[in-house]
Amino acid sequence: PVPAGLPGDAEPEEAVSDDSSRHGGRVRGFPHERGSWATHVYLPCRAQEEFLELLELLAARARTYVSSLAAMEEFHLSLSQCVVLRHHWIDPFVRSLKERLAPFHRFFCVADQVKVYTNENKTRTFIGLEVSAGHFQLLELVSEVDRVLKEFDLPTFYKDPSFHISLAWCVGDMSGRLEGQCLRELQDIVDGFEDSALLLRVQWDQVRCKSGNKYFSFPLR
Repeated sequence: PVPAGLPGDAEPEEAVSDDSSRHGGRVRGFPHERGSWATHVYLPCRAQEEFLELLELLAARARTYVSSLAAMEEFHLSLSQCVVLRHHWIDPFVRSLKERLAPFHRFFCVADQVKVYTNENKTRTFIGLEVSAGHFQLLELVSEVDRVLKEFDLPTFYKDPSFHISLAWCVGDMSGRLEGQCLRELQDIVDGFEDSALLLRVQWDQVRCKSGNKYFSFPLR
Protein backbone atom coordinates (compact mmCIF):
# COMPACT_ATOMS: atom_id res chain seq x y z
CA PRO A 1 0.00 0.00 0.00
CA VAL A 2 1.12 3.51 -0.77
CA PRO A 3 1.26 5.70 2.34
CA ALA A 4 -0.11 9.21 2.05
CA GLY A 5 2.18 12.22 2.17
CA LEU A 6 5.39 10.48 1.14
CA PRO A 7 8.55 12.61 1.24
CA GLY A 8 8.99 14.21 -2.15
CA ASP A 9 5.26 14.27 -2.95
CA ALA A 10 4.76 17.57 -4.71
CA GLU A 11 2.06 19.90 -3.49
CA PRO A 12 -0.74 20.54 -6.00
CA GLU A 13 0.26 23.35 -8.31
CA GLU A 14 -1.93 26.20 -9.40
CA ALA A 15 -5.10 24.89 -11.02
CA VAL A 16 -5.44 25.36 -14.77
CA SER A 17 -8.56 27.24 -15.87
CA ASP A 18 -11.16 24.93 -17.40
CA ASP A 19 -13.44 26.40 -20.06
CA SER A 20 -16.50 24.14 -20.46
CA SER A 21 -17.35 25.76 -23.80
CA ARG A 22 -14.29 24.03 -25.29
CA HIS A 23 -15.75 20.56 -24.73
CA GLY A 24 -19.46 20.72 -25.43
CA GLY A 25 -20.48 22.31 -22.16
CA ARG A 26 -19.30 19.35 -20.08
CA VAL A 27 -18.20 20.18 -16.54
CA ARG A 28 -15.26 18.44 -14.87
CA GLY A 29 -16.03 16.34 -11.81
CA PHE A 30 -12.82 17.71 -10.26
CA PRO A 31 -10.51 20.63 -11.07
CA HIS A 32 -7.50 20.00 -13.27
CA GLU A 33 -4.15 20.34 -11.52
CA ARG A 34 -0.67 20.03 -13.00
CA GLY A 35 0.88 16.76 -11.93
CA SER A 36 -2.52 15.14 -11.31
CA TRP A 37 -3.77 12.85 -14.10
CA ALA A 38 -7.37 11.81 -14.66
CA THR A 39 -7.27 7.99 -14.80
CA HIS A 40 -9.89 5.49 -15.93
CA VAL A 41 -9.88 1.68 -16.37
CA TYR A 42 -12.29 0.25 -18.93
CA LEU A 43 -13.04 -2.35 -21.61
CA PRO A 44 -12.80 -0.78 -25.10
CA CYS A 45 -15.58 -1.61 -27.56
CA ARG A 46 -14.95 -1.61 -31.32
CA ALA A 47 -18.05 -0.42 -33.16
CA GLN A 48 -19.13 -2.40 -36.22
CA GLU A 49 -20.92 -0.69 -39.08
CA GLU A 50 -24.22 -2.29 -38.06
CA PHE A 51 -23.77 -1.03 -34.50
CA LEU A 52 -23.36 2.52 -35.81
CA GLU A 53 -26.54 2.09 -37.87
CA LEU A 54 -28.41 1.06 -34.72
CA LEU A 55 -26.93 4.02 -32.86
CA GLU A 56 -28.11 6.39 -35.58
CA LEU A 57 -31.68 5.09 -35.28
CA LEU A 58 -31.63 5.38 -31.48
CA ALA A 59 -30.14 8.88 -31.49
CA ALA A 60 -32.64 10.14 -34.07
CA ARG A 61 -35.58 8.87 -31.99
CA ALA A 62 -34.16 10.19 -28.71
CA ARG A 63 -33.59 13.65 -30.24
CA THR A 64 -37.35 14.01 -30.67
CA TYR A 65 -37.38 14.17 -26.85
CA VAL A 66 -34.01 15.94 -26.22
CA SER A 67 -32.73 17.78 -29.28
CA SER A 68 -29.24 18.42 -27.82
CA LEU A 69 -28.39 14.71 -27.56
CA ALA A 70 -25.01 13.85 -29.14
CA ALA A 71 -23.87 10.36 -30.16
CA MET A 72 -20.68 9.02 -28.56
CA GLU A 73 -17.69 8.77 -30.89
CA GLU A 74 -15.97 5.96 -28.94
CA PHE A 75 -17.48 3.18 -26.88
CA HIS A 76 -16.37 1.41 -23.72
CA LEU A 77 -17.55 -0.31 -20.56
CA SER A 78 -16.15 1.21 -17.35
CA LEU A 79 -14.37 -0.88 -14.72
CA SER A 80 -13.47 2.10 -12.52
CA GLN A 81 -14.58 5.60 -11.76
CA CYS A 82 -12.47 8.43 -13.16
CA VAL A 83 -9.88 8.98 -10.42
CA VAL A 84 -6.99 11.39 -9.95
CA LEU A 85 -3.50 9.85 -9.99
CA ARG A 86 -0.26 11.70 -9.30
CA HIS A 87 2.08 11.52 -12.29
CA HIS A 88 4.87 9.64 -10.50
CA TRP A 89 2.44 6.87 -9.49
CA ILE A 90 1.30 6.08 -13.04
CA ASP A 91 3.99 3.46 -13.76
CA PRO A 92 3.56 1.51 -10.48
CA PHE A 93 -0.22 1.74 -10.90
CA VAL A 94 0.02 0.24 -14.39
CA ARG A 95 2.41 -2.51 -13.21
CA SER A 96 0.01 -3.47 -10.46
CA LEU A 97 -2.92 -3.56 -12.91
CA LYS A 98 -0.94 -5.75 -15.29
CA GLU A 99 -0.19 -8.23 -12.50
CA ARG A 100 -3.78 -8.37 -11.24
CA LEU A 101 -5.34 -8.76 -14.70
CA ALA A 102 -2.86 -11.33 -16.06
CA PRO A 103 -4.92 -14.46 -15.15
CA PHE A 104 -8.13 -13.30 -16.89
CA HIS A 105 -9.44 -14.90 -20.09
CA ARG A 106 -11.46 -13.35 -22.90
CA PHE A 107 -15.22 -13.50 -22.42
CA PHE A 108 -18.53 -12.39 -23.89
CA CYS A 109 -21.21 -10.02 -22.62
CA VAL A 110 -24.67 -9.25 -23.94
CA ALA A 111 -25.52 -5.52 -23.77
CA ASP A 112 -29.09 -5.16 -25.00
CA GLN A 113 -31.10 -3.26 -22.36
CA VAL A 114 -31.55 0.47 -23.02
CA LYS A 115 -31.18 2.55 -19.88
CA VAL A 116 -30.83 6.23 -18.95
CA TYR A 117 -28.01 7.35 -16.63
CA THR A 118 -26.88 10.61 -15.05
CA ASN A 119 -23.47 11.34 -13.57
CA GLU A 120 -23.17 11.93 -9.83
CA ASN A 121 -23.50 15.71 -9.92
CA LYS A 122 -26.33 15.59 -12.49
CA THR A 123 -24.43 17.68 -15.06
CA ARG A 124 -24.73 15.08 -17.83
CA THR A 125 -27.25 12.49 -18.94
CA PHE A 126 -26.43 9.35 -20.95
CA ILE A 127 -28.32 6.73 -22.91
CA GLY A 128 -26.61 3.38 -22.60
CA LEU A 129 -26.96 -0.33 -23.26
CA GLU A 130 -26.92 -2.24 -19.97
CA VAL A 131 -25.34 -5.67 -19.74
CA SER A 132 -27.84 -8.51 -19.32
CA ALA A 133 -25.34 -11.41 -19.48
CA GLY A 134 -21.69 -11.55 -18.42
CA HIS A 135 -22.19 -9.67 -15.16
CA PHE A 136 -20.25 -12.19 -13.04
CA GLN A 137 -17.07 -11.92 -15.13
CA LEU A 138 -17.27 -8.11 -14.99
CA LEU A 139 -17.57 -8.17 -11.19
CA GLU A 140 -14.46 -10.36 -11.02
CA LEU A 141 -12.53 -7.84 -13.12
CA VAL A 142 -13.77 -4.92 -11.02
CA SER A 143 -12.72 -6.74 -7.85
CA GLU A 144 -9.11 -6.87 -9.06
CA VAL A 145 -9.15 -3.28 -10.33
CA ASP A 146 -10.52 -2.20 -6.94
CA ARG A 147 -7.60 -3.93 -5.22
CA VAL A 148 -5.19 -1.80 -7.23
CA LEU A 149 -7.14 1.38 -6.50
CA LYS A 150 -7.02 0.62 -2.77
CA GLU A 151 -3.23 0.24 -2.97
CA PHE A 152 -3.07 3.87 -4.09
CA ASP A 153 -5.78 5.09 -1.71
CA LEU A 154 -8.14 5.87 -4.61
CA PRO A 155 -11.96 5.49 -4.72
CA THR A 156 -13.15 2.05 -5.78
CA PHE A 157 -15.98 1.34 -8.25
CA TYR A 158 -19.66 1.78 -7.44
CA LYS A 159 -21.39 -0.76 -5.22
CA ASP A 160 -23.82 -2.92 -7.27
CA PRO A 161 -22.75 -1.32 -10.58
CA SER A 162 -24.95 -1.17 -13.66
CA PHE A 163 -22.44 -2.21 -16.32
CA HIS A 164 -23.23 -0.48 -19.61
CA ILE A 165 -21.93 0.95 -22.88
CA SER A 166 -22.84 4.63 -23.25
CA LEU A 167 -24.28 5.51 -26.67
CA ALA A 168 -25.21 9.20 -26.46
CA TRP A 169 -25.09 12.09 -24.01
CA CYS A 170 -26.31 15.61 -23.32
CA VAL A 171 -25.62 18.35 -20.82
CA GLY A 172 -27.81 18.57 -17.71
CA ASP A 173 -30.24 16.16 -16.08
CA MET A 174 -32.60 15.15 -18.89
CA SER A 175 -33.55 11.78 -17.39
CA GLY A 176 -37.16 12.88 -16.90
CA ARG A 177 -37.58 13.46 -20.64
CA LEU A 178 -35.76 10.31 -21.74
CA GLU A 179 -37.29 7.77 -19.36
CA GLY A 180 -40.79 6.40 -19.76
CA GLN A 181 -42.19 6.59 -23.29
CA CYS A 182 -38.86 7.49 -24.94
CA LEU A 183 -37.07 4.61 -23.23
CA ARG A 184 -39.76 2.14 -24.33
CA GLU A 185 -39.47 3.33 -27.93
CA LEU A 186 -35.67 2.98 -27.84
CA GLN A 187 -35.93 -0.55 -26.44
CA ASP A 188 -38.39 -1.47 -29.23
CA ILE A 189 -35.82 -0.26 -31.79
CA VAL A 190 -33.11 -2.43 -30.22
CA ASP A 191 -35.36 -5.50 -29.96
CA GLY A 192 -36.52 -5.15 -33.58
CA PHE A 193 -33.13 -4.39 -35.14
CA GLU A 194 -31.93 -7.03 -37.59
CA ASP A 195 -29.45 -9.45 -36.00
CA SER A 196 -29.45 -7.42 -32.76
CA ALA A 197 -28.94 -10.59 -30.67
CA LEU A 198 -25.64 -11.25 -32.46
CA LEU A 199 -24.69 -7.59 -32.81
CA LEU A 200 -25.01 -6.85 -29.08
CA ARG A 201 -23.01 -9.90 -27.99
CA VAL A 202 -19.64 -8.29 -27.32
CA GLN A 203 -16.34 -10.13 -26.89
CA TRP A 204 -13.85 -8.47 -24.59
CA ASP A 205 -10.22 -9.22 -25.42
CA GLN A 206 -8.39 -6.48 -23.52
CA VAL A 207 -8.62 -4.08 -20.60
CA ARG A 208 -7.36 -0.55 -21.12
CA CYS A 209 -6.25 2.21 -18.78
CA LYS A 210 -6.21 5.87 -19.80
CA SER A 211 -4.20 8.24 -17.62
CA GLY A 212 -4.06 11.78 -18.94
CA ASN A 213 -2.94 11.37 -22.56
CA LYS A 214 -1.35 7.95 -21.98
CA TYR A 215 -3.03 4.64 -22.89
CA PHE A 216 -2.07 1.22 -21.52
CA SER A 217 -3.50 -2.08 -22.79
CA PHE A 218 -3.73 -5.39 -20.93
CA PRO A 219 -4.62 -8.28 -23.31
CA LEU A 220 -6.87 -10.99 -21.89
CA ARG A 221 -5.74 -14.59 -22.38
